[in-house]
Amino acid sequence: MPTEFIFFAAAVPAVILVGLSKGGLGGALALMGVPIMALVMSPVQAAAIMLPIMIVMDMAGLWVWRKHNDTTTLKVMLPGAIIGIGIGWLTASLVTTGMTRLIVGLVAIFFVLRYVVDRYRATRGKTLLPRPQNRIKGTFWATISGFTSFVTHAGGPPFQIYALPLRLDPKIYTGTSTRYFAVVNAIKLLPYFALGQFDASNLKTSAILLPLAPLATFSGAWLVKRMNPEVFYPLMYVMILLTACKLVADGAGALGLFRF
Repeated sequence: MPTEFIFFAAAVPAVILVGLSKGGLGGALALMGVPIMALVMSPVQAAAIMLPIMIVMDMAGLWVWRKHNDTTTLKVMLPGAIIGIGIGWLTASLVTTGMTRLIVGLVAIFFVLRYVVDRYRATRGKTLLPRPQNRIKGTFWATISGFTSFVTHAGGPPFQIYALPLRLDPKIYTGTSTRYFAVVNAIKLLPYFALGQFDASNLKTSAILLPLAPLATFSGAWLVKRMNPEVFYPLMYVMILLTACKLVADGAGALGLFRF
């Protein structure tokens, strides 16, 4: 288990950022967790240490958002997410995380640009209406989300591409997102064990960092509960854009397209 000061200097902020995200304060914060920890260890080890912590955060989030949920969205998306996790498991030795991150990042940037265009149309007198549920689109994006969550812990942008245009109440959206990723992360445990990503050292490190998990999650939830939709949704799209830029940079760097 890493015990050096430099490890905890990276791991503690990483856990706090992921916890704030789990509380509902945007997926970009969660995406920063593993890369920050990867500064002082391998990305695979960082992901393995983070997953048990994320599950504890999910449990805290489920408690905070227990009264807020959109069952229809979960029924539409969870089957696709399970399929995506299965694909990620079966192709774990074939798929590069760099290519996955690059593709997801580019799609997310396109998604944000579409939102900006829609907002511009709204200022010209066109009403920005919530999108209706669509099982085909929901299954597609959930499959991508399950796959990218398994491969890179980056399932947020595909989920948001489908769920944000529904324009649910912020509390309902956050509660639904919390339930969705709680199920996804719980399912990921089995294939992670099967692939040998957990060992005693990693689990011991996870246990040391666990006390930070609920505190950070509750703090994120406290902030989200005090936001109105006109603040919440623009903030979420900014977070997606930051997430997308980080994904593109990581993916391009991993593929050797450019160096930092």
